[in-house]
Amino acid sequence: MSETHRILRFLIVGTLAAAVNWVARIILSWLFAPALSFELAVVIAYAIGMTSGFLLYRAHVFPESDLAVAVQIRRFIVVNLASAAEVWVIAVLLVGPLAQATGHEPLAEALAHGVAIACGAATSYLGHRLLTFRQVQQAS
Repeated sequence: MSETHRILRFLIVGTLAAAVNWVARIILSWLFAPALSFELAVVIAYAIGMTSGFLLYRAHVFPESDLAVAVQIRRFIVVNLASAAEVWVIAVLLVGPLAQATGHEPLAEALAHGVAIACGAATSYLGHRLLTFRQVQQAS
């Protein structure tokens, strides 16, 4: 598969996993507010999106990886922990200013979280391409 095709697939699959992440946060906030904080809802939603992402990336973006599945899972978790920290920091930094700008906290939370997820996409692609799903043996 060409690198351009792989990147396109990554973006499509990543968008689907991000949508799962984003919708999960909204549902969690709706079901469990006010007991569940926005910050914790972002973390839980990220874990849900991360699980769907692993399954989708492995099947549709990096199927030729010859690393053991257990190694892929460990590396996927490491890459995603770094990306989760990035997403959390960006979401938390943006939510206050966006709430002031919009005057509507749920909208500000949705926008902050959406922007943060988008920012994590480049970090995730590089980490997964170079670490999680890399090929040890090059095809002849």
